[in-house]
Amino acid sequence: MAEIVIRNTNERITGDENVRNFLDKYEVLYEKWDASKLSAELQNNFGLTDDQKNQVLETFDYEIKDLAARRGYQIWDVITLSEQTPDIEEKLAKFEEIHTHAEDEIRAIVAGKGIFVIKGTDDVGYFNVELSPGDVISVPENTPHFFTLMENKQIIAVRLFIEKDGWVADPYPDPTFIKQA
Repeated sequence: MAEIVIRNTNERITGDENVRNFLDKYEVLYEKWDASKLSAELQNNFGLTDDQKNQVLETFDYEIKDLAARRGYQIWDVITLSEQTPDIEEKLAKFEEIHTHAEDEIRAIVAGKGIFVIKGTDDVGYFNVELSPGDVISVPENTPHFFTLMENKQIIAVRLFIEKDGWVADPYPDPTFIKQA
């Protein structure tokens, strides 16, 4: 279940309905998939082969196609990150730079955990959306944000794209952003 932490105040928002209501204010889509559909072998494997990634996509085929039909996504893939990912620290450093996209950035977390850090209104500032298996989130185009991993550094997520080029980020320098330790 997703939880939100307002970075300026450390206020925590819990419960699917409360999280959804908060994210709706920012036009951030929040949905749930049944992550338990994924076999235990795949849920606990953060170094998936291409064949295993295809099994993940097959497991969530209905959900992916439903979301794609509703939101115009054209392509999708599976990303797996963990301590065994080559150059994980360099990849995380790249991810942890505030940026925007010309299309929504969507992730369906099927195993592990991750955090989207999203810029809210001036009075709210940045907030973390802590994601767990089954959480699906779409950050709207042109919304400053970044994605990173939780302390255990393990995630398997389905990514969907409108553009055939996939993930293209535009840097968003923001002097108001304070990186947390």
